[in-house]
Order: sequence, then C-alpha cells, then structure tokens
Amino acid sequence: MKAEDVRVLLEQLAAAAATADGDAWRRSWTDLSGSLMDDGVLSDGAYAALPHLVEAAAALPPGLTVDFWTDLGFMVTADYRPDVPADLEAGFGAALRLAERAATRTLLATGFPGQVCAQLVLSCAALAGHHMGEMLWRVPEFPDHPSSELLLSCPACGSDTEIPDFSVDPVRPSIEAPPLPDPDPAAVREEGHPWSEAAEALREDALGKGWEPFLRVAREVAVRGVPPETPGQAVLCLVAGMVAVRGTPQQAAGELARRLMSLTGHFRCWDCERTWAIADGLAEPPKSLAGVPDGTLANPDGSAEIPGRPAEIPDGPLSPHRPAQARTAPNGSAGRVRSAAAGRLSPGATRFRQEENAVVAADGTPWGRVSVFSDTVPGSSAGVEALAVVPRPGRSTLVAGGGARGVVCLWDVTDGRPVHDPLPGHPDAIRSMTTVSLPEGRVLLASGGDSGTIAVWNPLTGRPVRQPAGDWPGGVTAMCTAALPDGRILLVTATPRGAVRMWEPDSGECVGRLNPYGSPIRSVTAVPLSADHTLIAASDTAGRVHLWDPAVDDPWDRGAAVQLSAHALAVADHRVAAVEAVLTPDRTTLATADDLGVVMLWDPATGAPVGDALPSSTGTAGPPLVTAATPHGGRTVVVTGTRHGHRLRVWEPETGVVRHIALDVSLTCLATVGAELIVGHDRGVLSLPLTGQ
Repeated sequence: MKAEDVRVLLEQLAAAAATADGDAWRRSWTDLSGSLMDDGVLSDGAYAALPHLVEAAAALPPGLTVDFWTDLGFMVTADYRPDVPADLEAGFGAALRLAERAATRTLLATGFPGQVCAQLVLSCAALAGHHMGEMLWRVPEFPDHPSSELLLSCPACGSDTEIPDFSVDPVRPSIEAPPLPDPDPAAVREEGHPWSEAAEALREDALGKGWEPFLRVAREVAVRGVPPETPGQAVLCLVAGMVAVRGTPQQAAGELARRLMSLTGHFRCWDCERTWAIADGLAEPPKSLAGVPDGTLANPDGSAEIPGRPAEIPDGPLSPHRPAQARTAPNGSAGRVRSAAAGRLSPGATRFRQEENAVVAADGTPWGRVSVFSDTVPGSSAGVEALAVVPRPGRSTLVAGGGARGVVCLWDVTDGRPVHDPLPGHPDAIRSMTTVSLPEGRVLLASGGDSGTIAVWNPLTGRPVRQPAGDWPGGVTAMCTAALPDGRILLVTATPRGAVRMWEPDSGECVGRLNPYGSPIRSVTAVPLSADHTLIAASDTAGRVHLWDPAVDDPWDRGAAVQLSAHALAVADHRVAAVEAVLTPDRTTLATADDLGVVMLWDPATGAPVGDALPSSTGTAGPPLVTAATPHGGRTVVVTGTRHGHRLRVWEPETGVVRHIALDVSLTCLATVGAELIVGHDRGVLSLPLTGQ
C-alpha cells in the first residue's frame, strides 16, 4: 500500500462529495482495498490509512457508500488482524465510532437488495464491536441456497455439525423468539447512539403474524445500541428485522429475513453433545462467553438439534451463551448434569470421550478404562502403522505392532506389557501385518515393508523364520491368510501396483497369483466360507471390490467367489476403500467402507447387501479403518474410524445403535481381541472396552 494511492482516493472522495458521483473513487477503492486486506489478512498500514478514508467517506451521500461500509466490515472481522499500534489506537477507535454512525445512516437512508442489506447490517454490528459481525463472511453462501445444508462449528470442541436442508421460509415461526436477558446498566449505550433510528424503523408487522416477538427483540437490541454483551441470537433478530424493513423487493427480502430468523434456534454438537445457539456455531462469541466446559444435554438419539426446535432443558430456559444449565459443585466448579445415577452408565448413551486413562459418556459417567501399552522402546513412544493379533491356546493373546522404525513389538493384551524386546531386522518401515495359524498349532507372524519386503517371525521366541525377502515397488500395503481345502495355509500379500500373491509361509515360495486385472489394491481381507476354505476380498483404488477363490489355480476362474452386486453398489454410490470380514455366531459377512464413512455389510454367498448401511459421518470421513468383533457372545459390532482422525464409531448392525468415541490420539490402525478394541496411533498402542463396564 502506497501513501500516494491513499492521497488520490481522498481527493476523489472529496470530489464525489461535491458532485455526488462515485464511479471514480469506487474504482480506486477497489484497487486500494486489495492492499489493505489480502486473503483475510489485514495489513498493518490499514490502521493508519482507514481513519482518513472513513472521515472522507462519512461526508458522502449515503447512497454512494454501501460498498465502502460493507468492505470495512469485512476488514474489522478479518481472520487475522494485527494489534493496533499504541500511537494509532485512539484515532482508529474514533474512526470506528464515526464509521458505525455513517454506516447506520446509510442503512436507514434507502432500500437495498436483501443480501446487500444483510451484509450492511452485519457490517454495522461489526463496527459496533459485536462478534456476530463475523457472520458477514457467511452471508454470501446462505441466502442463495434456501435448501442447502448449514455447517456449524462447535465452540467447545471445534467439531463441524452439518444440518442438511436447513434453510426454510415458514409462513409462521416454528421456534420461539430468543430470550434477551435484562441489560447491564453499564453496558447500555447512552442516548444519541446511531441505532436509535433503526429501532424506530423496526415495525412489528414487518414479517406477518407470529413474528412479532422476534421484531420486539430486534427493536430492544437497537434501543440498547447493540452492546458487545448482547447474545448473538438477539443480534440476528436485528439483522433479519432490518432486512425485512429495508430490503428490496419486499417479498424476496421477507423470505430472506425469515430464513435469517431461523438461525436463532439451537443445535447439538454431534461430537461432544453440547447444545448451543446456532448463532454461536456461526460466529464464536468471546471466550468469556463461550459456554460451560462441562455439562450437557443429549438428544435421545444423539442427533443434531433440529433447526427451529428449542432444546428441551429441564432446569429452565437455555442461557444464550451456555450449552446447558450446569449445576455448581460445592467447591464452586461447574459440575456435570448426569442422566443416570452416579457411577452408572445410561443405556441410551451414545457419545463418549477419552479423559486421561478412561472413556466416559457425555454426561461424565464411566464407560471403561483405557489401557496404554508400554513404550515400544524404553523411554520413548512411537507411532504404530500396523497391528496383528497372535492367539496362544490356553494363554493370553498377544498383540503385534510395527511402524516406521522397522521393528516388531509384541505385548500381552491383558496388561499391555511387552513379552520380550522389540524384534529388529525388518529392513524398512512396516506397513502391514498378519498372523498365520498353521495346522500343527504353530503360529507365525508376517510383516510387510514399505519397500516391498516380507518378513516372517516366530512370535513366541522372537526369532525370524527366514530372512526378509522381496522387493516390490510401492510396498506391501495389505496382508491376510487363506485356508485351502487341501489343508494348506497360505500368506496373501497385496501391493498398490496390483500384485496379489500367495506364499508358502515357511519357505517364502510364491505358489499363486490373484487379481488378473492388475487393479491397484488398497485393502484385502480373508472371508471364511468354512474352516478349510477361505475367499479373498480386496478393494482397489477405483473403489471396486474383488472376490477371489485361492483354491483354484487359474486366477480367471472365480471358483466359489461371488462378486458383490454391481447394481447395489451403484445405487448406494459406494466407492469402497476398505474391506473387513465380520464373523457372527450365525454367518460370515463382508464389511465395506468408503472415504465418506459409509459402511455396508454383504453376504459373500449371494453378493447381496445385508441390512441397512451405517451412514456417512462428518467426524469419520476420510481413509477408513475398520475392524469387527462379537464380544463374549453378545451382539456383533463393527468399529470404524479415519486414518489420522480422532473419532471412532462402534456400530451394532443388528440393532442399528451407533456409539461415538472421541480419543486424544491420531488413529493409524485397529484390531479387536475378545471384548477389547486395540488402537494403533501416532504415539503407540492402547486398548479400550467394546462394551460398557
């Protein structure tokens, strides 16, 4: 930004004030505003230049300055605003007060198209110092899409909650007008503030029958002068009310005003289950008003609050800035509102989070203990990229993990302690692991490397069965085992280049190939048809699913493999990224997951889908992780998450119940042992119960 550019614009503003012609200065302002703010970043020089520009613009006729005041609102709500230099603070503060007065005068002088009017009102609120002015950045995306989703950010945990088909234009309101607390006398502005005329313009009949209470809230906010302490919902009433009385054409402005009024309802965060005003999900209030950290109310089904339907709160009306009424503990701290007796888990609880070494429900009741596995190397923790479960007949099960260091670690699942020192010798980072249970009772552990190597270990002794072998581009991205009717147990490996090979595990001899099309593979799993016959399912990078019968020599011969229904996949628009066998007491099914978080179950005997799918979820969208178990003869559960995400969904397909668990780690891989979920993450391995304790 150059001082000469500012000087030229000031001269043009003076000329416009004399001639009422704004074309020349608008062009100069467009060029200069790009120097004052770029990509949401306000420049340091803005604090020196804007007071002069505001003074000149305030002298112009109101009809010429709509764009200027709107742009100024964007600047004072920019994503990044450096601190005002001490020597400029007084002048810049005075400029904002002048700008608020001039912008409000412009708002009241004439009519504007509804969206322009909404932006101008929000700019005026921003100049008054209210945080709802930040919604100015959201207005362009809202009015033009009356049936689109609304994306809200939880002020507490930051999770996004999406409400589809939010915007409506009801003839009568489906919500109650938001409460407006009694004002703090010190916060109400003195008479003569610029919003007094706005209060007079707000007619109660502007939106028709039923909307009068909202207009009364709007008028009261204007009477008070929009102090910063005003609840965001109430300021939205003012914005909508001004659109109703100053927007053009009248019918379109009324529709927009009613949609804006619908933003004065509430929503419930899908993750932490706290209830918030929608206004606080659009523009976060000051930290001192950002809600109580503990305490929540849950919908029975854990869903987001329906727009226009107030939260049901037994202790009284919802505080404009608080997610729920929090009870005060004797020590003065905020206590949790429990939906069940102390220490007992509510049967309907669906939201959980990690608190240190425990998993607790949203209301604070315990779910179970988190067991942290011992460090892979004494004194340090490291990420684990692959997991395998090593059964030991008559003894506790082992969990094996490997990662970037190229070593294999084994832990006893009962206490998370290592059974022996880490196993060195893998020449590269480990990307995949599996166990190979041989007929004579021996159990081997196989690991696939980042550069295509395959190592086989005796997990009980910690010794390699043979030297690591292989060198395939792209690495060994997935492994499983296949049982053949002739009694052989083979190791199956896959690479992103499309090579799917079968190996004799002891000798390392390649005895067969699958995937004749050569599709690049993301995931493989073994699907048992019987104790001595296994199919291999795989997903490729194009989202397709392949099933092969390793018992046939010709890879083009499908044998007993039945492909999944192409019609059902197409209808569901299901582009599969991961596959996992789900063994139930009655039968084996195949689970498929996509990058949107959708999980479907399939009958491998018919290729048809089984039951309803697990729908997509904002918090678990991305490269999927899937595992399954049937804990202690109970209902089968499918656990899904996102690689590098923090949230899990535990789904019971039989009942449709879904439980959400938020962890403090970044997920990398999943496995199950009995009723325990094993989580590999960026710092190591932990376990937690699949059923509440």
